Amino acid sequence: MNDIRTRADALIAAGRPAEARTAAREALDENGPDAGLFLALARAHMAEDDDDHDDAAERVFREGLDAFPDDVGLLGGYAGLCARTDGFERPGRRARGEEVLARLREVAPNSPELLRAESAGSSVAADEKDGASVRRMQSFDAARALADAPSPESAATQAARWAAAAPHDRRLAVLAETTAALAAPGRARLRFLLLRRLEYRFTAVLLLALLVILRLTVLPGIPFGVTAGAGLLLQLPFLNLRKLLRAARDRAALRMTEAAAGPETGAGPETKAGSGPEAGPEPEAGDEAGSPAGAGGFGVPELPPVPRVTRREYAFAGAGAVLLLLVGGAAYASSVAYPRYDVVAHDEYRGLTGYDLREEYDPFRSVPGFTPERSAARVYVEEDAARDAPAEYLVAVAAGDFHETRESHVRDAGTMAALVGPLSATNEVWEAGAGPYGGWMQCVRYTEASSGTPRGVCLWADEGSFGLAAFTAEGMDRAEVEATARSVGADFLRPAAD
Repeated sequence: MNDIRTRADALIAAGRPAEARTAAREALDENGPDAGLFLALARAHMAEDDDDHDDAAERVFREGLDAFPDDVGLLGGYAGLCARTDGFERPGRRARGEEVLARLREVAPNSPELLRAESAGSSVAADEKDGASVRRMQSFDAARALADAPSPESAATQAARWAAAAPHDRRLAVLAETTAALAAPGRARLRFLLLRRLEYRFTAVLLLALLVILRLTVLPGIPFGVTAGAGLLLQLPFLNLRKLLRAARDRAALRMTEAAAGPETGAGPETKAGSGPEAGPEPEAGDEAGSPAGAGGFGVPELPPVPRVTRREYAFAGAGAVLLLLVGGAAYASSVAYPRYDVVAHDEYRGLTGYDLREEYDPFRSVPGFTPERSAARVYVEEDAARDAPAEYLVAVAAGDFHETRESHVRDAGTMAALVGPLSATNEVWEAGAGPYGGWMQCVRYTEASSGTPRGVCLWADEGSFGLAAFTAEGMDRAEVEATARSVGADFLRPAAD
């Protein structure tokens, strides 16, 4: 019966639960009730990670407890099954689990079975086949072994001894293969990444957040693809680690399959942990792998439950969420913030009479997608000037939320043409500073074709205003043209009072 139970456990560990169920059920039918076989049969159902098989596992547990009501293994296994059950889908099973757990506390108050059962609801089951759970258990065990051992080599040696003493324990086999691979030369970075993965991920999130802020504020011209590419590069170190961990699980699964085959393939308990291409040190002669831990220090331990979420993970997740909220909020506020201005439309300006142009000519209508909240467009001439006399000043200003405005909008020659029309006999175009309000400015100096009058035109913008000033520029150099445009802008656009 012990051999059959061992073989059933080995088949479960090797990922062949259907064969384990067949072997256990046949032995029960032939030899009668046995607590160990009932437990193996129930675990073989649970290994399928399926609702129907969980129902079948419960029936097996109850059948076994009818025959062996105080068996610690059956009580612990049944309590663990109930604890992992969704209380909304199976409220009855969750309630029965509390009764079974209370009975287990009476029968075995300090047993490992009780510890596993009490933590089952918040820990990863060793027989789950879900990939994320398997990877989590592997990383948890390997990180713990490496952190507790004086060196990676000693961690691999110890794990190999444990796996050799329990050749049908999949968790120990995976641990042995993983520590052996990580202890190999040149794997220091991967060990660091495994031990400090939370800190690394948090740092990566911080760097990405800073890149997003830079993209939205200081470097708007950088494509978002650069930020996405940086995020992918930060994840590359995990690819090698995942590849190593997956290879270790594959080697452990192969050894489990060989162990489950037993004498038929020549494999069995003698199969050493770490038998893959990156195997760690084998147990030294004279060390009894199965000896109690207190005797030689190499006994098989009771590995602790693997929590689904640790306090450190909660802490880093919380810190990351707060960071993203703060950075995201600051980035958004910075991106939509814009300077506020009051538009001042003068009826008379510098001794000249002003006429509103917006009914006949609104320069902002020609700019696609531009809808200012407040604007003014006026032309200024001498009071007694003829109707066809050239204007001394043409001023158009607008204020509003233009937080998406960028330098390219001002520097684009099409924007200037859209506002003032095609310029003939253009002398020169240059970029200029926008003055005390910041932003950008583009200036043009040309000779008006119809009158031969030298003209200066400057277009400026920031994230809260847009402006155009055209004026007579006879005898003006670049600096004087810029200064005139800035003074006109300051007269028509003034910072709004808080």
